Amino acid sequence: MQIRGLLLLLALILLAATAEAGKNKKEKVKKDGSECEDWRWGPCVPNSKDCGLGYREGTCKDESKKLKCKIPCNWKKKFGADCKYKFESWGGCSAQTGVKTRSGILKKALYNAQCEEIVYVTKPCSSKIKSKSKGQSPLLPS
Repeated sequence: MQIRGLLLLLALILLAATAEAGKNKKEKVKKDGSECEDWRWGPCVPNSKDCGLGYREGTCKDESKKLKCKIPCNWKKKFGADCKYKFESWGGCSAQTGVKTRSGILKKALYNAQCEEIVYVTKPCSSKIKSKSKGQSPLLPS
């Protein structure tokens, strides 16, 4: 009878310790202590010039936060670094304008950014004429 009571008491202590450990884990999940879930994030603002490390500000009700962010220095497109697009291949060169065009369809909008569904980009046509015989050596006379 005493062994049964001792085992029951031990089981209750173990159960209470497990429940307390579970509470501590749940409390640690909240990093910032904010209960707000409807955050609105602004664009990434570089610390200097127009690319590199920077920050973005977020607001939710009367709370505000700053997050670190980075704008790649080769990313100077008008639609911003928070809008990710899947682009088609470049089209042919227009003889009238001297540029080629391609379109991109929105793949992902980061931080609830306001992005266009389809964007068009252009670049100047290459003035070089590419030969199709790359990798082939001319025949040598014997």
